[in-house]
This record gives sequence, C-alpha cells and structure tokens, in this order.
Amino acid sequence: MKFTKMEGLGNDFVVLEGADPDPALIRRLCDRRHGVGADGVLAVDSRPGMRYWNADGSSAEMCGNGLRCVARYAVEAGWAAAGEWMVIETAVGPRRARVDDDTVTVELGAVELGENLKLGGRTVRRASIGNPHAVIVVEDPESVDVTEEGARIGADPAFPDGANVEFVAIDTPGKIRLRVWERGVGETLACGSGMVVASAAVSGDQPVEVSVRGGVARVYFEERSGYLVGPARRVFEGEWLPLSADVGGR
Repeated sequence: MKFTKMEGLGNDFVVLEGADPDPALIRRLCDRRHGVGADGVLAVDSRPGMRYWNADGSSAEMCGNGLRCVARYAVEAGWAAAGEWMVIETAVGPRRARVDDDTVTVELGAVELGENLKLGGRTVRRASIGNPHAVIVVEDPESVDVTEEGARIGADPAFPDGANVEFVAIDTPGKIRLRVWERGVGETLACGSGMVVASAAVSGDQPVEVSVRGGVARVYFEERSGYLVGPARRVFEGEWLPLSADVGGR
C-alpha cells in the first residue's frame, strides 16, 4: 500500500488514495515507533475529497491542516490547478482551498460560539467549526499542563462527542499564541480548526496571526467564514508492507 507523508505546521498525516483503512491499520500507521508516525490519516480521491481519522482510529468531522495538505496533494496529483480556488468534499460539506507558492489557504466555514462553562477551575468557551472545541484564555500556554488538562476537559460530559481543547494567550489584538490538545491524538504542534476557532473566540472577525509550536499561520474572516493561511508540504512517499499485526489490531 503506497502512502504519502505530509505536514502543515508540524501537524502531520499519512495520506492514502483508495479505500478507507480500518481503525487497527490507522493506529499502526500513526504509531511513531512501530509505524510511519502521524497525528492522523487522510484518505483522498480525485473529486477532490477527503476523509480523516485521528491517530487512535476514531473518525473526525474536520481537520484544518489536513484540509490544507489535501489541497497541496490535489495540485501535485493534477486534480486541481495552483493559484485557483478548488472545492474539496469533506464530512461537513464542501470547503474551498487555494494553493500558492509557499502557502495553502482553506475556508473552514463559520465558527459557532457557544456559552461559557466552568470546568476544573477554568472558564471554557464552547465552540464549533464542524468539529467540537473548548477555548480557554490563559496568561501563558507554556505554563499549562496541556496533556493533563486537555485530556480532562476534552473528555468532560459537557462535550458528549469529546472536544479539541485550545489554551490561548492574547499577546496583542492581532496576535495570539496557543497550544492544543486534540481528541484521539493528544497534544499536537498545530490544529487548523482550533486556530480558527480560537481566533474567533478572542478577536471576533478581525484578522489574527496565530503562533503554535509548529509555526505561524494567519486567520482571517470573510462573510463570517474563517480562512486559514499557512504552509503545507509533502515530506516523503513510501510503501506500507502488511504485517500480521495489521489484522485484528494490536
């Protein structure tokens, strides 16, 4: 089985063409010691279209950096043209994307901001952009135990489907920093949907520069729809050789 390894802001993916993989194979592919290593798996087709699974094998409705990687893949595969808007079919509907020289821009849709909750001593803003999020404003994300707090808040009964958890600091009205815990993965170097949701939660519809551990991207809004602009690239290609452990899980 041939695969492509791609990444956007350090958010990395195994990209496959063809049939959807089963959860056991997804877990093996994403294993950083016994597999390829990734935050998740993207299945793509020439429509172009994408389906996404987290590293634990669970499916997710949307992945912003994954969407940017699929757009780059589509151009390199000849399914779409660089410098022009394309439409990518996703689990939450069609999403627009454009590949330029060094950046990929994707439209993730409207952010739905919900109520504030009190969880574990934190004020948590419920939000969604097709997938569920919990946004928490902090003084310094580097001082937060993201693994412990993210896992606890993301699995709270207030989020029956789980949630990605963003810990965000506001440096200036146009610059924020965040760390994110993603359901089904753990802490990642970036989360595209989380970057857009956090921007909307703390800056409204104003353009924002967002710094994450994997780099810097830009978020802007047009007619309530959030756009994410940043790098996305192919890292390498390979062939996965089936093992007995690929059948029946680990």
